[in-house]
Amino acid sequence: MRTVVSRLIHSRSSLPRLFIMDAPRNGRYLSTDSSKVDEPFKVEEAETVNIPPPPTEKLLVLGGNGFVGSHVCREALDRGLSVASLSRSGRSSLHDPWANNVTWHKGNLLTPESLKDALDGVTSVISCVGGFGSNSYMYKINGTANINAIRAASEQGVKRFVYVSAADFGVVNYLLRGYYEGKRAAETELLTKFPYGGVILRPGFIYGTRSVGSVKLPLGVIGSPLEMLFQHTRPLNQLPLVGPLFTPPVNATAVANVAVRAATDPVFPPGIVDVYGIQRYNQKSK
Repeated sequence: MRTVVSRLIHSRSSLPRLFIMDAPRNGRYLSTDSSKVDEPFKVEEAETVNIPPPPTEKLLVLGGNGFVGSHVCREALDRGLSVASLSRSGRSSLHDPWANNVTWHKGNLLTPESLKDALDGVTSVISCVGGFGSNSYMYKINGTANINAIRAASEQGVKRFVYVSAADFGVVNYLLRGYYEGKRAAETELLTKFPYGGVILRPGFIYGTRSVGSVKLPLGVIGSPLEMLFQHTRPLNQLPLVGPLFTPPVNATAVANVAVRAATDPVFPPGIVDVYGIQRYNQKSK
């Protein structure tokens, strides 16, 4: 951006023939009458000042072609952010117009070298990476992969990192031991590497329209009524073992909204945000 600045310079002699009151001396004011001929204003040659353009927020979404990740990409684009995504399959299979505005990278978080290009110029990261399978596989995808991403982002100087984790579900945690152990390991790494800019979201069941191939599954038909119902059963959430099963579902749009806000708002508090916190922050942004 180039801005032209002109400086106008005049002296006392350029003023009309008027009495000019000088500063008081010994309590008395003195007046002078200039006898010089009036002179026009002098204009120096214009200076060219180089002003850099305002900084642009660039967001990297890990797993941006997935269910939650696609909602995050769309939300970030709606806010005018520059958005990139990295996943194992690269470009999203969705044919929605917003997908054309995302810079798609293909890479594997289990090989951190593939993150270098994707992190170039990035100011914040949101990870939606996760998966199910054997315990060892779940630990690698939910834990190791995200830990690699957190460390790479920290080394690159990224300001904020948001991790979409998962709420505790009591007995379910034991049945999916690798899943939750991986999630918690990634959370610990994030709080260590990003003590002032790390945010962990712990939603329960995330509902919304999920695309499976060319088929769109309206999960909101089940999730939305359950979310309303479980709002009135919150005390049951404190019951031993089975209490966490009453954790209310949350809309994918709400998760995306809060994730993008946490990644871009410097005053968003770091730490863990449970499902009730996600609902509260989502309501505040409306």
